Amino acid sequence: MNRQHYSYTHYANRQVAEGFDSLRFSGPIGELLSETQERLLLDTIAPLSEAPTPGRPCAGVRVLDVGTGTGRAAIGLARAGASVVGVDASAEMLDVARTRAAAMIDVPMDVTFDVGDAHALPFPSEHFDVAVSLRVLMHTPDWRRCVGELCRVSKQRVIVDFPSLTSAAALESVARHGRRAFGAKVESYRVMSERSVRAAFVAQGFRIMHVHRQFVLPIAAHKAIESRGFTEKLERAFAAVGLLWLVGSPVTVVAER
Repeated sequence: MNRQHYSYTHYANRQVAEGFDSLRFSGPIGELLSETQERLLLDTIAPLSEAPTPGRPCAGVRVLDVGTGTGRAAIGLARAGASVVGVDASAEMLDVARTRAAAMIDVPMDVTFDVGDAHALPFPSEHFDVAVSLRVLMHTPDWRRCVGELCRVSKQRVIVDFPSLTSAAALESVARHGRRAFGAKVESYRVMSERSVRAAFVAQGFRIMHVHRQFVLPIAAHKAIESRGFTEKLERAFAAVGLLWLVGSPVTVVAER
């Protein structure tokens, strides 16, 4: 892979790494994003546990978190009892993840963090029960190759998300690419169609078992308003008339072997 691609260089920065959680998950909308993500992961992974206990619904499930970043998803799953390995191309992001994990001494956790590239995962085939990769396909140079690697190392399920081609995120993506072309230091990203993602999983022998769409309005718009109650009421209204299914984003898909 081209290590000069922005998906590598942008996150190989200590300031970006240390400010990532605050930028993405601060405030009431950030908390809503985090809670929704954690609930979806637990609902998908907990049924695979053969020995769940109160407070540890994912006990014994082996999970690989690809593009773990600051480790939010990995740590949440480890606290729920899963055995988790988090990999990321950015050593700076992993430093933050390790610091966060070390600070959480109230619950025993089985979680480790290592440098790794989503395009060539250093694990045997079907080594994990589940592979998770959030906010990665939208940035990575070769997303289909990454899907292939996620499917290769997972014995049962793969969970990924992406901004939808049919959502307002498509307009923001175009704007960011334009600004970047003129020299602005912005984090650009791709938008993707559910059809293309579904086809990539089918090609690997997986089927899509669940699709979740979160917002009709862009996350940035909700963050500008910063009212969780208003966001939840507005998005419920959009869902009631079918807009969420048509143009909702980000899209999270759960695929099963």
